Amino acid sequence: MTQTTGTALVFIGTYTHTDSQGVYTCRFDRDSGALEQVSVATGAGNPSFVALHPSKRYLYAASEVMEFDGKEQGAVYAYSIDAGPGELNYLNSQGAGGPGPCHVKVDATGRFVLAANYHGGSVCMLPIEDDGSLAPASDFIQHEGSSVNPRRQDQAHTHSINPDAQNRFAYVPDLGQDRVVIYRLDTDDGRLIPNEPACVEVNPGFGPRHFDFHPGGKWAYLINELGSMITVFEYDRESGSLSEFQVIGTLPTGFSGSNTTADIHVHPSGRFVYGSNRGHDSIAIFAVDEDSGRLTALGHRSTRGRTPRNFGIDPSGRFLIAANQDSDSIVSFHIDQDTGQLTPTGHELNIPMPVCIRFLDE
Repeated sequence: MTQTTGTALVFIGTYTHTDSQGVYTCRFDRDSGALEQVSVATGAGNPSFVALHPSKRYLYAASEVMEFDGKEQGAVYAYSIDAGPGELNYLNSQGAGGPGPCHVKVDATGRFVLAANYHGGSVCMLPIEDDGSLAPASDFIQHEGSSVNPRRQDQAHTHSINPDAQNRFAYVPDLGQDRVVIYRLDTDDGRLIPNEPACVEVNPGFGPRHFDFHPGGKWAYLINELGSMITVFEYDRESGSLSEFQVIGTLPTGFSGSNTTADIHVHPSGRFVYGSNRGHDSIAIFAVDEDSGRLTALGHRSTRGRTPRNFGIDPSGRFLIAANQDSDSIVSFHIDQDTGQLTPTGHELNIPMPVCIRFLDE
């Protein structure tokens, strides 16, 4: 059972366009929701999205740059975690094969990092060595295609890569193609093998971005950046297929401003789903029907800042932490376990251009 008192480590990926220095380590108070900066790992350009190894000994960061090692590609950086203070120690870095990697995950075996290259519209698989460092990519796949938005969907734009709980499949929302591409994970040879069915389409112009599974293993939830909508799927663990059965908006009725969504997470209890709005600058809150997986809107909570790019839910399910990219702030909220509603704890931390929140469950 996840610890609910004491402290935990939190790692924050950032953009280094302005004053940010890299990946920040913070200590999180599980009683109050307060965050305190501990250290920062420097050296990587735009280490925007971070992922933890199952052993909790290593962290991997997507360096969201357009050139690395003299090639048109971004990189993935590997760090070991000093378990006491949580300081990150640089191990090595490897090219991601395409420019602008924006998302990384570690597979359940702890043997591979999976990366999605947004600007390049590609995905890759990087083997993890025994010491936590990265070997060159064992597989690379270039996506091809476009959709109806000429400015944002003129080519493929892979926005995340998400292994399922069984570690059999990986799901890749491609904003540029309006589809979720499905791969079978070959962890013997380090390959991404196109599944059959190979993908599922979403509404034209929706721009799929991030993806999360319900802990019950029956449903999956996709947030669509351009459409400000969540698509709900039935998930078949045997075939890997996704079957859409609901689309629901993330914005309040009557909102007329510009908005793009960013992140989505299912509460550990499986009772609630949360999604972030950039423009409305809020977290949209939904209840999950325990029998059907359908969502019911429960309202919104301001993130008390601008452009909540990503957010994290602590493993106990008691707190949500929002990363407000354009106001340089991390804000924590208490989660009501009965209603799913969010209440500000009163604690905020200044971190330049925060992008990703990742809890180390101690």
